[in-house]
Parts: sequence; C-alpha cells; structure tokens
Amino acid sequence: MIKRQMSDKIKYLAAKFPVVAVIGPRQSGKTTLVKNMFPEKNYVSLEDPDTREFALVDPRGFLAAYPGGAVLDEVQRAPHLFSYLQTIVDEKGQAGFFVLTGSHNFLLHENLSQTLAGRVAILKLLPFSLLELRMVNYPMESYERYLFKGFYPRIYDKDIEPVDWYPSYIQTYIERDVRLIKNISDLNAFQRFLRLCAGRTGQILNLSSLGNDCGITHNTAKSWLSILEASYIVFLLQPHYANFNKRLVKSAKLYFYDPGLVCSLLGIENEQQLFTHYLKGGLFESFVISELIKHRLNQGLEPNCYYWRDSRGNEIDCLLETGGLLTPVEIKAGKTITPDYFTALQYWRKLAGEKARKSFVVYGGDGGQKRTQGNVVSWKDTTTIIDA
Repeated sequence: MIKRQMSDKIKYLAAKFPVVAVIGPRQSGKTTLVKNMFPEKNYVSLEDPDTREFALVDPRGFLAAYPGGAVLDEVQRAPHLFSYLQTIVDEKGQAGFFVLTGSHNFLLHENLSQTLAGRVAILKLLPFSLLELRMVNYPMESYERYLFKGFYPRIYDKDIEPVDWYPSYIQTYIERDVRLIKNISDLNAFQRFLRLCAGRTGQILNLSSLGNDCGITHNTAKSWLSILEASYIVFLLQPHYANFNKRLVKSAKLYFYDPGLVCSLLGIENEQQLFTHYLKGGLFESFVISELIKHRLNQGLEPNCYYWRDSRGNEIDCLLETGGLLTPVEIKAGKTITPDYFTALQYWRKLAGEKARKSFVVYGGDGGQKRTQGNVVSWKDTTTIIDA
C-alpha cells in the first residue's frame, strides 16, 4: 500500500473528534485508507444491499450492532443514519468512534453539517498525488506519461492500462452515480456534456456556449456541472477578487481533478498523441493546479487557488493566497525556459505591489532555477511552492 499524505491528519483528528468523514471521488482510495488505519474497527459497506436494507429499516438496531464504533463505507446510501449517529456519539463521548466515507459531496455535506456539526472532522481524499508516488520511488518519467495515465490508485495497484480502465470508470459513473445524485433521463446527452467539458479544460467557463453545443439549456448545463463538481470530477478555479484598478474577467475556469480521465474522454490512446495535442497546455495546467489542491487537502486545509485575468488578456494562471499575501504561479508545458515565461509575472507584480510574494514558474522540464524575475520549478516539484 502506498502511504497517503492524509494519514497523519486522519490519525490526529480521530483523536479529537468523535466522527471522522473521508469523502472524495469513487476509486480514490478512501476505503483502503480507512480500513488500514482502523483495523480494530468493524468495516461495514452500505453498498451491500442486505446491509443497506438493515440500516434503512432499523437504524437503531443497525448501529447497536457495533458498540465499539465502526467504519461506515459509502454512508450517503443511508443518509438518515446521521441523526442516530449524533445521539450515539454524544452518549459515548469517545473520540474516533465512527469513521465515515462517501463519494458524493452535496449528499454528504448537508447531512454532516446539519446533524453532526461540531462533532465531525471532514477530509477530502483525491486520487494519488505526484508526491505520494515519489515517496515510494515511483519512476518520474516525462509528465506526458502522468497526464495520460492519471492518478487513480487502481491503475497503479493492478498495473492496468489507462485505455482499459477509464472507459469502464466513466460508464459506471454515468450509469450509476449520476442517477444517485440526480435522475437524468438522457444519459447519452450527459456523457456528451462530460466530453465537451473535457474539451474545455483550462478554459474560461461559458455555460451558454457549453449548453448550446450539447443541445441543452443554460440552467441544465449549470445543474449538470454541479453534479460533476459534487462527485469530484471537475473543479472551478475562481478569479481573484482584487482588481488593482483594472477591469477583470469574473468567470471561473474549468479544470478536471484527474488528467487521465480527460485524456480518455478526448479519445487519446497513448502518451505520444499528447505531444502535438491542442489541449496539452490546458491538461498540464489542470495537472499542476490539481497537485497544489491535493497538497492542501491532504493537510486538512481548503484550497487557496485562484487565477487572475484582466480585460486586456493579461493573466496569471494560479494565485495562492495566504494571510492576505499572494503567490503568483505561471504554468508552462514547455521544457525549455524562455524569457516570455516571466512577462505576465512582472506585469502582475507591478500592480500587486506589497501584496506580492515570491513568483514561480512551473514548467515541463527537470531542473529548477532561481532568477530575479521568479523561481523556476520543475513539474516534479510543484508542491515545494506551497512549502516555500
């Protein structure tokens, strides 16, 4: 088992809170992680029909069967359990009594926040990070390999080719999980919508254009996008609010958490096809920003990433905000450093003034450099930006 960065944080929170919830996309490794971390607890999967029926019909009796607490997997399948959990953990007063996992963000968050407020620590687990793979000396090949392969644990655990794994994952997600979140009648249209989103990775979101291309309304496109967000398939990178007396673009940018999933949706069949693909730059951006987000989430922190773009087209790919100060990050898929990599950084720093911290360029090459215009960081070392 590859040790997950989140392990230490889960252990710490389980000693402080009566309930710990680990949520994230399907197949991100939630079950494997909590079963290995809490081997002394009974493991209960609510995906099992008999178990789920017991929990639905007799929730008190179901929970009474685990007097020492339990790991409850895919707990969103029995959401009414949360009220009973509240009563039990208040009576027991014991830290780390229940460990919950779930795959659907808005199905869980409403129940967790309403019924277990102050009693539950919520952590979000995404697929492997590059740092986790480096910790076990996984070979750091060209970044194109990782864009194509993605980071879902089963691909690494079972040595499955991405072209064999992702289509089944996508089909299962659409046919099963989407129906659990919202009963969409035309699943073919939703799959087309998902592929259109993949083709817009790294671009400013235009829901009207997206809806028109898919043959659906603006409101339907907005609703379907919320499903993709809730199941940790996509995320929206919001524009930073500080305008520095400039007119800003106020729409979010669309990214996918996993680049391998995007490659599958785009019909990319091997990593060589990426070298000349029109979306290579957007995929590389998506990969780098996702790594920054994973690093924060694995420490139990919320993402602090934004982007900045003014009406003249000047843009910073990623702004990290910490304590009111901003760290600008330019993301370039090229493997050779050129002077124009620093142009946007220099422009932005003049506007930002005292709010600006160190500047960084993440690029597709191997070596790092410290320059007066900014620090150059290899794609292999993206998370050192946060540590810095």
